[in-house]
Amino acid sequence: MLIIRLKKGETIDRALKRMKKILDKEGLIKQIRANRYFEKPSEKKRKKAARSRIRSFARRNSY
Repeated sequence: MLIIRLKKGETIDRALKRMKKILDKEGLIKQIRANRYFEKPSEKKRKKAARSRIRSFARRNSY
């Protein structure tokens, strides 16, 4: 459970920004988005392979 305490004189917007930063750092936002709907294991593998291909292509062309 995540508890965000408001500092003295802090606005709600600033506290929400801090909370989002913490959630992003822990990877919870990505995990929640990934679990919105069921994805077959074969689809997960296909997406993972595609991301890997893109990353390796970018690395080769960056030099």
